[in-house]
Amino acid sequence: MSRKDKFHDAVKHALEKDGWLITHDPFTIQISEAVKLKIDLGAENAIAAQRGQEKIAIEIKSFITDSDISEFHGALGQYLNYVQALEDKEPDRILYLAVPIETHRDFFQIPFIQKSLKRHAVNLIIYDPIQEEIKQWTNYNNIDK
Repeated sequence: MSRKDKFHDAVKHALEKDGWLITHDPFTIQISEAVKLKIDLGAENAIAAQRGQEKIAIEIKSFITDSDISEFHGALGQYLNYVQALEDKEPDRILYLAVPIETHRDFFQIPFIQKSLKRHAVNLIIYDPIQEEIKQWTNYNNIDK
């Protein structure tokens, strides 16, 4: 079994507080007979009845290593692979990268990082790992690249 991120449970609790039902922990996608991808969480929100049932997948990152840029490279690579897998297997599920509020405030505001997020249309969930709350949802799909 793959190792959970340090803030996995904090993000899971934050999503539940926000009205999401965790349906998969982890969310596994079989891309070939020998290869499986494991996205941290799958969730559904049936609260928004007028819009129908929303389905998301969340890849959680803590950014607690010595190099935020190295962790970003890994996270972006995973995100892009997961987006492609979801397009093939569950096209109605939207992928989000969950990052801590401090990392978003400091590292994710660097123009180079902002450009990468926009170029690759990375959807973000900004979470507070202490309060176990979602602070912001950012959808770069709707922003001019």
